[in-house]
Amino acid sequence: MSTDIHDQIPRLLPSLTNLSQKASTTSDVERLRRWNLFRALNCTLDRVNVLEGHSGCVNALSWAEDGNLLISGGDDTTVRLWSIDPSQTIQEYPFTCTAVVNTGHRANIFNAKMLPHSSRVATAAGDAQIRVFDVKTALASANLGKEEISHSFAQTQVAIIRCHRDSIKRIVTEDSPDIFLSVSEDGTVRQHDLRTPHDCHSGSCTAPLIDIGHELSTLSLSPLSPHELVVAGEAPYGYLFDRRHLRRTIESNWGAIPNAGQGATTCVRRFGRQSRSNNSRYIARDHITGARISDANGHEVILSYSGDAVYLYSTKDDPEGKDDMSIMQSSLLASEGVGNSSTSEPAQERDMPSPNLRGVSISRLDESLTRPRQENHSNVPIVLPRHRYIGLRNIATVKDVNFFGPDDEWVVSGSDDGNFFIWNKSDGNLHGIYEGDGSVVNVVEGHPHFPLAAVSGIDNTVKLFSPTSTFSSFSRMDNAEQIIETNRRAGSAGIVRADLAALQVLADLRNAMDNEGLRPTLECTHQ
Repeated sequence: MSTDIHDQIPRLLPSLTNLSQKASTTSDVERLRRWNLFRALNCTLDRVNVLEGHSGCVNALSWAEDGNLLISGGDDTTVRLWSIDPSQTIQEYPFTCTAVVNTGHRANIFNAKMLPHSSRVATAAGDAQIRVFDVKTALASANLGKEEISHSFAQTQVAIIRCHRDSIKRIVTEDSPDIFLSVSEDGTVRQHDLRTPHDCHSGSCTAPLIDIGHELSTLSLSPLSPHELVVAGEAPYGYLFDRRHLRRTIESNWGAIPNAGQGATTCVRRFGRQSRSNNSRYIARDHITGARISDANGHEVILSYSGDAVYLYSTKDDPEGKDDMSIMQSSLLASEGVGNSSTSEPAQERDMPSPNLRGVSISRLDESLTRPRQENHSNVPIVLPRHRYIGLRNIATVKDVNFFGPDDEWVVSGSDDGNFFIWNKSDGNLHGIYEGDGSVVNVVEGHPHFPLAAVSGIDNTVKLFSPTSTFSSFSRMDNAEQIIETNRRAGSAGIVRADLAALQVLADLRNAMDNEGLRPTLECTHQ
């Protein structure tokens, strides 16, 4: 016998009220937690722990199991699992290594991520392989409180993926234990599904999600906008792709895009900035080493340019014309004195001997150094940066870049001087400089819930930093001006030396071709 819904409302109202109050309480607790985390991270940081065990550079750091587990990997081709040892009461964050997996990679591990809703870890390395292993046994041992246990890859193997043709730099997980993305220096982004195994040697690999035409080194997507992803590498631009298939959806959101809807992804925006200097002798190839889309809002993007600075963009910003871009970027450069006749030429460069460029066109060599191998998206609109974050030196290695804080209030990056830098995202002002490595800091990963950051680089250790109410032994803010100026000068000189050396190599090659009578047959005579 059916009952009129109106008769049910008085009985349901108390339950609905309780649910509403519970939801409100939960929301208030979460807001309070985030506010307290922000307040803590707004204080000065200090080093609270050093995690030892790796025998080479630590290139990969990621938090897993909601922050209960720290995963690290590096040049020694091992992955280490770190968890808090409750028996230790001396340290504030007593993370200890409870398991080691010998992955079997034949080159440096660049990235290691645990796949969501699973105990699987995927690693990316310089041997062009992705290796996926299950760490249930290792985690079970850790839960039993046993000492560090070493496992071979064969004991935990799930899959070995060889779809890429060159070094794999980053893995990005999705909300799935089976599906994830990878980016490689072969210029492609691939999507992998562990539920559909295949034989890479037989040529049965699925087509890349993206094939951009030049080397790629970084990839990011946000859980708030998983259909959008940013890739970057050997080019002056970061590329925003929309992997939704419906052309009308893409055109409705982004406007008419050339070739929209063709293939699995569509490039809808480029993020760019003008060259760092108008000085013709200051020659450097644009290269982006790190990219992140904000997890907190899904539209802010940060890019770290080698030899330059970190830039903040937004997918919500309208693209600008070339004239607007020149005006804005000139203003950004002027803020650091670049382009001024008294400062545009680094002092170290003036005394450097010129290479023996006999019979070589400098403009042609300059073009070969600064131009990407291929620009497949030259008609895609360009978005300009909102802010520029300066002070770091990013020349020697591939630096990652990251947001920091419960709502991504800060931007953080490592530096060649062994420090890591934290800037206020909203205004670009420097929030902190901390010594994080004996040589170079490459990775900084903030904990998802605690006021804690894991830092690694050239050293074979991982450092943990947390707020302190007393003196910080590792803060370098008292020497900030000198550090920034030293980085500016050293970075400029380093770029110039590297590029002059590259020019000399090309010059020697062309001179050798002249001597052998090969040059006429190799040069294009049709243009």
